[in-house]
Amino acid sequence: MRSNERTGVLARLRARRRRMSMRRTVTKIVFSLAGLVILAGCGGRVRYPNYYTLNLPAPPDPPAAENTHATVAIREFRAPAYLRQGAIVYKPSPEQIGFYAYHRWAINPCEFVTDSVIERLRASGNFARVKAYDGRPDIEYVLSGRLEKLEEIDYAGGVKVEVAIYAQMTNLATGLTVWTNAVSEVGDVNKHDVPAVVSEVNRTMERAIEKLLRAMPADVATRSTAAGRD
Repeated sequence: MRSNERTGVLARLRARRRRMSMRRTVTKIVFSLAGLVILAGCGGRVRYPNYYTLNLPAPPDPPAAENTHATVAIREFRAPAYLRQGAIVYKPSPEQIGFYAYHRWAINPCEFVTDSVIERLRASGNFARVKAYDGRPDIEYVLSGRLEKLEEIDYAGGVKVEVAIYAQMTNLATGLTVWTNAVSEVGDVNKHDVPAVVSEVNRTMERAIEKLLRAMPADVATRSTAAGRD
């Protein structure tokens, strides 16, 4: 009898433990579901970022080449680290930099500026060949540059955007700099929302690149070659 009683006591203890474990599991599930309901009621919906592209009008077809023999390669433009993070940048003051958490560039701005410069130098007709720099010594000139600013400006009255670009061209054989230029363009934003800012960035970027390359003399390659031989 004592053995049977002992067996019965152990069985009741095991059953009690199972019931307590089941209660704890049910309690955890109830609290988890309640937390999800609270999050849903507080607008806990997952928010995805919006992506924007840079877009410039296509350059015109290049004119017929006349006595053009020079070749140039364009290195990928560099930029400050904060412009390479992908987020659209705004500046509430000259000393402060902010990033939109849910508004990002869909394209690397450095690659975009590089490709735009290549297209416009090809359209200029001043070079027999224009290509992206690949390290090969089969060209005469290398153009390198830096995207200094690409940001929304929220101080000094109104909302503006600023694009600043620097570039220089080097004779590959001599290592001499044959041309350099730096430009900064500012555009006004009429409506303070991100799509309006992006539209103005595109317009301002177009003006900045055109101004940057317009200052390059048409005979820069000829003149620099002659200078390199002296």
